[in-house]
Amino acid sequence: GGSAREAVEVIAALLERHGQGGSCKEEPVPFVYHNTFLVADRAEAWVLETAGPYWAAQRIGEGSRNISNQLSIGTDITAEHAGLRQRARSQGWWSGAGEFSFAEVFSLPEQPARMEAAKARFRAGKELLRQHAGRVTAETLMAILRDKASGICVDSEGFRTAGSMVSVLPRDPAVPCVHFFTATPDPSRSVFKPFIFVPGLKPAPQVRSPSFADDPAKKIPRFQSRVDRRHELYRRHQAALELMESDPEQGQKLQQTLRELERQGLEAVNALLAGTVAPSPEELAELFFDCVDTEMKFYK
Repeated sequence: GGSAREAVEVIAALLERHGQGGSCKEEPVPFVYHNTFLVADRAEAWVLETAGPYWAAQRIGEGSRNISNQLSIGTDITAEHAGLRQRARSQGWWSGAGEFSFAEVFSLPEQPARMEAAKARFRAGKELLRQHAGRVTAETLMAILRDKASGICVDSEGFRTAGSMVSVLPRDPAVPCVHFFTATPDPSRSVFKPFIFVPGLKPAPQVRSPSFADDPAKKIPRFQSRVDRRHELYRRHQAALELMESDPEQGQKLQQTLRELERQGLEAVNALLAGTVAPSPEELAELFFDCVDTEMKFYK
């Protein structure tokens, strides 16, 4: 889509045509849930929440908003599936009288225990954002994504937070959008690296996962064998995590070095966004590659 609203329309159309799909966990017990999305452009943001082929969307014009594996859109619905309310009435979930709350009507009366953790994460994320109301920065969001106490940053029960991302979308179209990627799991022990979409972008093969001619994910039955899908940065990062755990003193030094690398990237980006520096197109095209390359050198 050319805008956040158009992207919401694309996702909704695909959902209505194809339905839900994709497991977040296949073994030892399959685990599937319906999906929620945050969609943003320079002017506005949307929350899109789904239940089967049905959906509701909420436009966010100011302030902050978070999601966490549950329905959170109540009566403030900006757009919805044409048959949403009729579906609710036909199933006996809503009488048709009074206000219609998507979250109340389409959530299970008796929710799985796992949903209680999702509710706790949602409340914690909302509170962390509230504490920084009016002064949310990229650094703020990185800190929230790293928060272990809230469960937002997960590393337990067979789950680990995968790659994390923070985007800065300036309202001024003359200023580039900047996206920070970790490209490694567990943001509390990863480096957020800046990336800008520009012509002539220099590829970063260090973060390209390998492909396999005989991929066990594409054979039926699936996953009868295992392959190492980790890209080069991932492998070196994992080795560094083992060092942090086996040698806390050396691990702390490495963590400080990595955070300094991240700080330098943030400073450079803030100067770019403020207009105090004007990097060449070539520098912007090589920005992410250079950050990844520098991070890898610290893992040798």
